[in-house]
Amino acid sequence: MNKLSRVGIDLAKNIFQLHGVDRHGKAVWRRRLTRDKWLKVLLGKVEPGCEIGMEACAGAHHWARQLQAKGFTVRLIAPQFVKPYVKSNKNDANDAEAVCEAMSRPSMRFVAIKTVGQQDIQAIHRVRSELIGQRTSKANQLRGLVAEYGLVAPQQLARLRAAVPVWLEDAENGLTSRFRELLNGLWDDLKTLDRRVAELDREIDVIAQSDPVAKRLQQLRGVGPMVATALVATVGNAEQFANGRQMAASLGLTPK
Repeated sequence: MNKLSRVGIDLAKNIFQLHGVDRHGKAVWRRRLTRDKWLKVLLGKVEPGCEIGMEACAGAHHWARQLQAKGFTVRLIAPQFVKPYVKSNKNDANDAEAVCEAMSRPSMRFVAIKTVGQQDIQAIHRVRSELIGQRTSKANQLRGLVAEYGLVAPQQLARLRAAVPVWLEDAENGLTSRFRELLNGLWDDLKTLDRRVAELDREIDVIAQSDPVAKRLQQLRGVGPMVATALVATVGNAEQFANGRQMAASLGLTPK
């Protein structure tokens, strides 16, 4: 069988589809493998010099680091750049073939492989964003419920935090004991979310003060710990860009 030049991989939770082509672009190897076997089979098949491509989806950075440690060149491609190369109906085999085809394009833009540290920071930001969304939903739920009892809740979260204890203590505002108990539980939920967000804020501050790249970014006007650590997690090694315009474009920001 011909030597493999490129291998496209469609990642999944349990089943991985592999599509390999030779130096002429002819498909010469197709395999459907389970999660516990695919890497061993792939390493036994490919030789140094073979490029391996995957969509930049969940787990891709982990597997890319595994393959890089074995000395292989790994290309991660954003899913929207793979989609135009999917032939016929979308399935695992066609997706793997599309990845293999997309990575051969001279003008293709690849996603930088994240380090474990970058993924840690990114996870903190994602969890924090989700908690803030939950907190907003909880505050809106609280406002809607007390409105049914004739109490107008302020829009600002800080003012809402100040108003809830007053409502709970006021025996003349028309709230029943049953609803007061329910309101107290919502108040505890809101305080728990506040505490979790504050914990992550402190963790982000620690990272911003210890990471050398984040410290340099904070020397820029308007850049604080939140923005600096988000840039470190998203961009990583900025030396891959020739200038700031290229980096902005990679984030989807088009200068006017």
